[in-house]
Amino acid sequence: MAVTREYRSFAEVRAALAGRLDRAATPCLFDRIDWFESLHGHCFAEQPAFVLQVKEDEAELWLFLLPSDSRRLSALANWYSFSWRPVFLGAPRPPLQAELLEAAARHLLNGHAQIDFYPMQDRSDHMLAAFRRAGWFAVRRPMGGRHLLHLKGRDFARYWAQRPGRLRNQVRRKGRGDPFAMEIADRLTDALWNDYRHVQARSWKDAEPALPFLRDLAERESAAGHLRIGFARREGLPVATQLWTVENGVALIHKLSHDQAFDHASPGTLLSHAMFAYAIDADRVGTIDYGTGDNAYKKDWMDERATLYRVDCFNPRFASTWIPAARIAISALVG
Repeated sequence: MAVTREYRSFAEVRAALAGRLDRAATPCLFDRIDWFESLHGHCFAEQPAFVLQVKEDEAELWLFLLPSDSRRLSALANWYSFSWRPVFLGAPRPPLQAELLEAAARHLLNGHAQIDFYPMQDRSDHMLAAFRRAGWFAVRRPMGGRHLLHLKGRDFARYWAQRPGRLRNQVRRKGRGDPFAMEIADRLTDALWNDYRHVQARSWKDAEPALPFLRDLAERESAAGHLRIGFARREGLPVATQLWTVENGVALIHKLSHDQAFDHASPGTLLSHAMFAYAIDADRVGTIDYGTGDNAYKKDWMDERATLYRVDCFNPRFASTWIPAARIAISALVG
């Protein structure tokens, strides 16, 4: 029989996990306790944690969630999260995974009116089915995409030859005379972080809402040797920067910024050219992941788009969910 337990602090979660979602045991960055703990601490510190464990013999399910009010939960994720999914330990086979998810859904019926899970790619259909079986009214909707490049043995020269002509021409034109010095570092220093902040402050983007979270991520990945922080410089001044991580043959592109005063010279595009070349030929990655968002420029660099889904679950025991559930259902039908 499945046993469920709720945790309201990451200190309790760490003690219960005993290292089983640390880096050494967990290949995916977005499944690790470090990721969830840092995301919560830096981006959602004003909200309590809500972590659910379901255990049956040696198999376990962990759901990292966030209460937005007393009766509503969401996946513990935001725009930094490339994906969110239930985390299984003990290698349960698919039928047992389904049982654990259904047990979690039945447990959450007690006292929770609404739950949303986003961004989901893996197991969104399993989540949908399990919550429906448990008695929730659940709807799954496509919501955005995740852009991926699978190298399939290509080196950078072969990859680059297959990029759209307009991108290759832009790099050739803007790169004449080497207008920028490119730097790619795998260790974070205070000086490099100050350069990152210098560029971010002059970027076309709004002010970075969670620089401490990114600093924490960069420091952890630097210590592990997985950080790739790149700069395009003109006369020593940083004018574009990118924050990547590389691990287990996968490069993740977390953040891009450039000084908008240099838009005409395309330093961000030239830096991307250098970063892709380094990841492919020096790090020899098999996959590059541009993360969430359907920005048009990503199509020029990547080959594939994976659909992301949002799963909304409504507890029919709460009359307050009936109208929102109907609206979501209609929205899903009309696309």
